[in-house]
Amino acid sequence: MIFSRKRAGAARDERATEVLDSYDAEGAAAPARGPYDISEAPDDVQRLDLGSLHIPAVPGVEVRVQADPQGVIQQVVLVHEENALQLGVFAAPKTEGIWDEVREEIRRSLFADGAAAQEVPGEYGIELQARVRTPDGLTDLRFVGVDGPRWMVRGVFQGAAATDAAAAGPLAACLEGLVVDRGQEAKPVREPLPLRLPREVADQEPDAEGSTAAPAPREA
Repeated sequence: MIFSRKRAGAARDERATEVLDSYDAEGAAAPARGPYDISEAPDDVQRLDLGSLHIPAVPGVEVRVQADPQGVIQQVVLVHEENALQLGVFAAPKTEGIWDEVREEIRRSLFADGAAAQEVPGEYGIELQARVRTPDGLTDLRFVGVDGPRWMVRGVFQGAAATDAAAAGPLAACLEGLVVDRGQEAKPVREPLPLRLPREVADQEPDAEGSTAAPAPREA
């Protein structure tokens, strides 16, 4: 894994129901794949600790973050070859998923900006695919949401992985191995959960290109 830092300038889907219900059941087995809650995460995986998100070490994947001078991360993007996966994690109710509502809001926002979006079935339930206009031309995006106990992970794929899930490769492995550390603090629903640079990275000065090498991910 490579790590780089840049200066800052209506019903739930089937999988969400299974995941949330598993945390309500006594003695329920951990999910077969992530994103995992930290209470259920496998403990034999090396991960990069970014606070609320622990990202598994996957060969060939670069972790790019944008952080303020205090080391608070504002954006996390995983990159592999021509594909990218932007990650976000948000507070949610314990017994109710929010991805359906969030997905509809994203769809409406895209429509208001003149971009068509369609819902498609995916590995984690209903996803959203869209083609948006950027300064570099038309870009395909694929929005994925995963509801967990008191959190929701949102991923946005770009590149070939936006239209072909099979092309996600190592980025899909990162999402499946992702761990969320929600913490116990009460937070408003949909508020982004705090992300921070590892201490040893925060203490380093970015190079001329605004990047800082990360230490080897720790073994959980």
